[in-house]
Amino acid sequence: MPDTDSYDILIIGSGEAGKYLAWTMAAAGHRTAVIERGLIGGSCPNIACLPSKNIIHSAKVRSFTLRAAEFGVELESAVTSMHGVQARKRAMVDSLRQLHLDRYKASGAELIMGEARFVGERAVDVQLAGGGRRRISGEKVFLNLGTHATVPHVPGLVAARPMTHVELLDLERLPEHLIVMGGGYVGLEFAQAMRRFGAQVTVIEQGAQLAGREDPDVGAAVLQLFRDEGITVHLQTRVWSVEGRSGSAVRIVTDGSDGESVVEGTDLLVGVGRTPNTGGIGLERAGVKLTDSGYVAVDERLATTAANVWAMGECAGSPQFTHAAFDDFRIVHDNLTGGSSTTTDRLVPYCMFTDPELARVGLNESEAKRRGIGYRVLSLPMAAVLRTRTISEPRGFLKMLIAADGDEILGFTAFGAEASELMAAVQTAMVGRIPYTALQRAIYAHPTAAEGLTFLLRNPPTAPAD
Repeated sequence: MPDTDSYDILIIGSGEAGKYLAWTMAAAGHRTAVIERGLIGGSCPNIACLPSKNIIHSAKVRSFTLRAAEFGVELESAVTSMHGVQARKRAMVDSLRQLHLDRYKASGAELIMGEARFVGERAVDVQLAGGGRRRISGEKVFLNLGTHATVPHVPGLVAARPMTHVELLDLERLPEHLIVMGGGYVGLEFAQAMRRFGAQVTVIEQGAQLAGREDPDVGAAVLQLFRDEGITVHLQTRVWSVEGRSGSAVRIVTDGSDGESVVEGTDLLVGVGRTPNTGGIGLERAGVKLTDSGYVAVDERLATTAANVWAMGECAGSPQFTHAAFDDFRIVHDNLTGGSSTTTDRLVPYCMFTDPELARVGLNESEAKRRGIGYRVLSLPMAAVLRTRTISEPRGFLKMLIAADGDEILGFTAFGAEASELMAAVQTAMVGRIPYTALQRAIYAHPTAAEGLTFLLRNPPTAPAD
């Protein structure tokens, strides 16, 4: 049996919550180790949030070149160079990785590259990336395992070698015709970006609308955006089988409202959900129980069923956003240092970085109706926000939900230019429990996106439409 190296803090996975906990606890004098099997800093800076938004912005720049004449600019060519797109993205990712390494060095936390597997309570064997093995135990253990893209059980799908967001983010060529399975955040962001680079794009969604968790008016607005940009969308359509090979030629057999049909393209992207990385690492030996869907079972303080073991981020079933994972870190750290923070009723914002953006915080109408919560509505087209006139981006709308029997802000949705920044202003008011009437008296700078709140709040809220 190998000797065991003991640490005060042992973290499995270096994602958002794990790395901040490691840096913070190590800087406070605790002997801390983080075991990471590949992506230093987790998915966000390497294969998810930041590189995807980097590429999405490159696509936005190209969309401006196609509209150059509208802005009084004459261009001879607007050809996409995917090599250039990737070079910009990789330079950013490389700098972020170095930033993480510098933070580990400065904090004193030990970063161990390898694959961990539990051999008992709070003890793991690590197959080191450079060869060899180590056995490591922790007085306190934290699981930051993350998730991976789900590839559903569809005949022929695995054999077709479809892309997930990971492969698409490294693509050095422009697909001739990209077929996207899934009308959620990942599928929609990449579908629009690839279309703007010049690819033909088809989206297949089995639900009744795009962005299925949002209100029907939001789904309809996103659908119209995609159709205006030349993206083909099939709603209420199920994929029955896949033939061919992504990157060459694929043939998708579908069943929709018009019966069986065939969609043919050159490349296939799967964006239908996430699966937790909880299998095959021996969690049962650590006494850690999972939920029926495979996530780590935790309480409101993110403690697992095993003593002195916590789970954070997506593997714990937290909302699949980096900002939610960072809040998980804050909750766990607060409880380790004598506090009592919990995940109960926390206000988590949602952002989809299509162009224009979709941003929401709190309840939407669908959720309020489902939960039987009475509300009133304030709405405004983005064209009424004067900032959108200056940048020629009038598409979209604002919508605020107000309590039926008071002035509390229940939720806010923005679909439009700079929506995520506008949402943050309303979120701040909601965190501070400021009534919407107080925002009516605020003076917002002109001409900013936030000035839209001035016009949104001018009229009294109305009862929702039936």
